[in-house]
Amino acid sequence: MTTGFDNEKYLRMQSEHIRQRIEQFDHKLYLEFGGKLFDDFHASRVLPGFAPDSKLLMLKQLSSQAELIIAISAKDIEKNKIRGDLMITYGSDVLRLMDSFRENGLYVGSVVITQYSGQDSALLFRKRLENLGIRVYLHYHIPGYPSNIPLIVSEEGYGKNEYIETSRPLVIITAPGPGSGKMATCLSQLYHEHKRGIHAGYAKFETFPIWNIPLKHPVNLAYEAATADLNDINMIDPFHLEAYGETTVNYNRDVEIFPVLNTIFEKIYGKSPYKSPTDMGVNMAGNCICDDEACREASCQEIIRRYYASLNSLFKGNCPEEEVQKVELLMNQAGITTADRKVVSPAIECAKKTDSPAAAMELPDGRVITGKTSSLLGASAALLLNALKELAGQPHSLHIISPESIEPIQKLKVDYLKSKNPRLHTDEVLIALSASAAASADARLALEQLPKLEGCQAHTSVMLSDVDLKIFKKLGVQVTCEAV
Repeated sequence: MTTGFDNEKYLRMQSEHIRQRIEQFDHKLYLEFGGKLFDDFHASRVLPGFAPDSKLLMLKQLSSQAELIIAISAKDIEKNKIRGDLMITYGSDVLRLMDSFRENGLYVGSVVITQYSGQDSALLFRKRLENLGIRVYLHYHIPGYPSNIPLIVSEEGYGKNEYIETSRPLVIITAPGPGSGKMATCLSQLYHEHKRGIHAGYAKFETFPIWNIPLKHPVNLAYEAATADLNDINMIDPFHLEAYGETTVNYNRDVEIFPVLNTIFEKIYGKSPYKSPTDMGVNMAGNCICDDEACREASCQEIIRRYYASLNSLFKGNCPEEEVQKVELLMNQAGITTADRKVVSPAIECAKKTDSPAAAMELPDGRVITGKTSSLLGASAALLLNALKELAGQPHSLHIISPESIEPIQKLKVDYLKSKNPRLHTDEVLIALSASAAASADARLALEQLPKLEGCQAHTSVMLSDVDLKIFKKLGVQVTCEAV
């Protein structure tokens, strides 16, 4: 994939811009941090060259000035809300985030439980954290939030919340996921700081949508595709256009909430420091695109991948049909179809020829190879072996795993583990290849090619098992599959 994003420039510009924003206020800035701090693979897919841990590296440059507060909603604690990508509860993710931040030299000051209205589960969670030596604060549910501004900006609203003690000029509010109360935490702290005579500031860090590229740029359309389940839409910021005569991009929730935020700022400060939602942001990503065409192409591919993900989700009954229709609309706006994904046609054609599931992969040099179902291997497992042999320069006819070593694994699966499918999955074939590598130079050479699969594109003619999906993800292969 052609590099389209200057990551080093981004790290410099982003950290410097945040420092400048801190100086705008009384050297106290509350920064609402949206999106993933770790492993931001969406950004790295649509902005080739963006490192998945860029945000973390940027924060490490500010580590001496920064502390983190992790927000979690009492409602999410009560219903044991699960983080979809990691399949752990939000409560468990709070602890995971704390460990990860600390391992990277970042200071975690405390945890705040938001939207608290007497939930026993929230108090038990608080006690659990306090037993671990973690400071925990409660912020209460405010009736009529966010429209009941007289109540919100009063001693019965924000004033009722526990003031979070902080010690550094940059306070980053992050969370396990959306709806955790990050913005409300920031605004509550502004109210309490103002009572103490400190003119603290608020800013918002969101990578997408990128405010200073066109509204219908594929990078911004890919963000809409990624949030199709939330029904977010990108739009021109009308407040910024009116204030400055400049066209910028924001998303509907920030535009809709801005009049309320503006009034809250006026109630706290006497006047608002911002004229538009765009003013509140500190994102510099748009300034670091160095090859626009590369980012456009990468984003179009991401939209197609999101389309297939939505189709699969609809097939499983996990999303409404409107979500698929929205991504289809975004594909139309970008002027693309599934035919623009190079691996789709070869996988489907191979499946038709063999009358069984098949798969295709595009290698780093653009070659497309396929894998078909056999009595020994599933299509995805065959595809992996074929790709590794191709990368190693080995003939297709070479058996890098002997059939004799596969048969005992099949016997274990069927006779002892009672599996109905005797064919090897991707994880099983990789274990078999690793075992063969101890005695076979050919197997060892093929195994050494695994790192080259990162970033490769793949497609299968049928839906994949969870096992195969996880293996492809771990290898960094960007895979899609038909909803069959």
